[in-house]
Amino acid sequence: MVDSRAKGARGERDVVDYLNANGYPHAERRLSGAVDDRGDIIGIPGVTIEVKARRAFEPAAWVDQLAEEMDNTPGEGTGFVIAKRRQRGDVADWYAITPVGLMLPLLKGAGW
Repeated sequence: MVDSRAKGARGERDVVDYLNANGYPHAERRLSGAVDDRGDIIGIPGVTIEVKARRAFEPAAWVDQLAEEMDNTPGEGTGFVIAKRRQRGDVADWYAITPVGLMLPLLKGAGW
């Protein structure tokens, strides 16, 4: 059985590989060990990314964690949780979860 730490690290590597292959070459895993959690992926300025590769689906708790991470990272304008979808290995099929208040900067950045 794969322990949860190894499973989480694998999920983060999968997300980084996907981002790198799709136009975000500076995305990388944040080194663990910081006093204040600031998200799992760095290299996309202004964006906090938390990755979840868990069996239990707990979006409310994950979004609360994202909010804490954004508080620990002043200047991050938006953020989201990338959650692994069961039985789907391709990151393109995983979920991106964000509160509506954080979605608005994404829409604005897209020209809306």
